[in-house]
Amino acid sequence: MEKFNLAKIFSVFLIIIFPNIVNTAEQTDPIKVNWSFKGLTGKFDRASLQRGFQVYKEVCSSCHSMQYLSYRNLGEPGGPEFSLEEVKAIAASVEIEDGPDSQGEMFTRPGRPSDKFKSPYPNVNASIAANGGAYPPDMSVLVKARPGGSNYIYSVLVGYEEPPAGMQLDDGVYYNKYMIGNKIKMSAPLLDGIVEYSDGTEASVDQMAKDVTTFLSWAAEPELEERHRTGIKVIIYLILLTVLVYLSMKKIWSRIDSEI
Repeated sequence: MEKFNLAKIFSVFLIIIFPNIVNTAEQTDPIKVNWSFKGLTGKFDRASLQRGFQVYKEVCSSCHSMQYLSYRNLGEPGGPEFSLEEVKAIAASVEIEDGPDSQGEMFTRPGRPSDKFKSPYPNVNASIAANGGAYPPDMSVLVKARPGGSNYIYSVLVGYEEPPAGMQLDDGVYYNKYMIGNKIKMSAPLLDGIVEYSDGTEASVDQMAKDVTTFLSWAAEPELEERHRTGIKVIIYLILLTVLVYLSMKKIWSRIDSEI
């Protein structure tokens, strides 16, 4: 019994310290994409953000919520930057439950820019029941919540394949080589041409996956561009400060040397 417990403890220790040993056999490393918003000077592609929102609205929003975003965020600097008229039109396209009114009754009204994104389900249990027992996660911070971030989300969207020979899948389960365990309960959400981009861009699976991933990356870090700008200013300030300190010290030490 003691030997068994020691072996079990050692196995758990290995899993904690070296988790990749367990995952590498069941998960392919995410595709590495050269995102425009990565790096110290990275910025979001405005056109891609707007297309990504269109993909979310027409494909993803039927199952996935974005509870931390308001419609007005779509017009703020650093984001998709829709015009005020466009933001109002986007918000007004959904019906929001409000109230109670003076009679104590709940009512519906067109959405306003200040409203949060409307959830497709009234509660978590309803979302699970509608999706065959699988919970469709909220997408507000999904990129930050998944190891691999943007690369992982993109990879999963394009990673649907026929299962390898001999692999059995339950009904409603699909093979995805980038998922941990290679099994996912969501069918492939993207098909070529499923969205008609308003700017005329060809809506291939790869293009839509990149656009919606860009949008989700912004949703998870809407302050990213401002943070990058602040970082650059701090670096410039530190460089100037270092130069001034160096010159000052050099001048001080030159006086000491001359007195000696």
